[in-house]
Amino acid sequence: MFNFANFYQLIAQDTRLQPWLNVLPQQLTDWQNAEHGDFDRWLRALNKIHTEAPDIVDLKGSVSVSNNDPLPPGERKKLENLLRTFHPWRKGPYHLHGIHIDTEWRSDWKWDRVLPHITPLKNRSVLDVGCGNGYHMWRMLGEGARLCIGIDPSHLFLVQFEAVRRLMGNDQRAHLLPLGIEQLPELNAFDTVFSMGVLYHRRSPLDHLLQLRNQLVPGGELILETLVIEGDENAVLVPVDRYAQMRNVYFFPSAKALKVWLEKTGFEDVRIVDENTTTTGEQRTTSWMTHNSLPDYLDPNDPSKTVEGYPAPRRAILVAKKTA
Repeated sequence: MFNFANFYQLIAQDTRLQPWLNVLPQQLTDWQNAEHGDFDRWLRALNKIHTEAPDIVDLKGSVSVSNNDPLPPGERKKLENLLRTFHPWRKGPYHLHGIHIDTEWRSDWKWDRVLPHITPLKNRSVLDVGCGNGYHMWRMLGEGARLCIGIDPSHLFLVQFEAVRRLMGNDQRAHLLPLGIEQLPELNAFDTVFSMGVLYHRRSPLDHLLQLRNQLVPGGELILETLVIEGDENAVLVPVDRYAQMRNVYFFPSAKALKVWLEKTGFEDVRIVDENTTTTGEQRTTSWMTHNSLPDYLDPNDPSKTVEGYPAPRRAILVAKKTA
């Protein structure tokens, strides 16, 4: 059983978030009652990780924790074995008491692309939609965010996040909830909302943009990162079946088309701040994620295309404000 009592107490004291208590406890009770084959095994491993405040925490340049006196080799190996129980690790990297979790994604590279273009996060409340295991939330705290709430329905991502939080000394400034964006009421409560790597998984992308808008305070900021194609305001790719071996993908607009979509759904000051092609240095197989990864999804004879013949992954970051 997973205990969300600390989070309920936290939002009960926040006038913006208090209305969430009308629906959230029942939603999380329903989630608790749904079976997942590996969850009990993961929880047993999680409960063996001690919650002790580390001497040194770095969330500004990385996600790292350590003590002045390093863990003895035997203790470090035990901790590494526990953390490897939660394979595959997709978002990171993490540096935890001398253990380098070399994740599939170099999520720090994405953060470095995002950070120069956003309103400073100091004292802001943040929602991270589709947050994975919460790597970027720790980086947001490193930039001074007051509160970071992530949502992602994956059981595994929740356990990975909680493992890191235990090693952070049970930091209560960040929380991950196993929910999808469609389960959130219209809170209009967050200063900043991130949606990174989510839009192309949504059957109705404009509805997703509206859902994001409905979580922001008036004048709040959205950071949207997603797969795009090259082209003008009318360019959109809809894969026939898979894209880079992913099944649940639907719409890949150009960055210019995405800007139009944001303006149509109530955003202003929309800026395209970055576009780049994903490299096999940023997404790849590692010992912490041993499944296939980007090198396996590209045409071996033409890496500018996926194995299905579509343009290789290209990602854009857009920043926009909710109209007041």
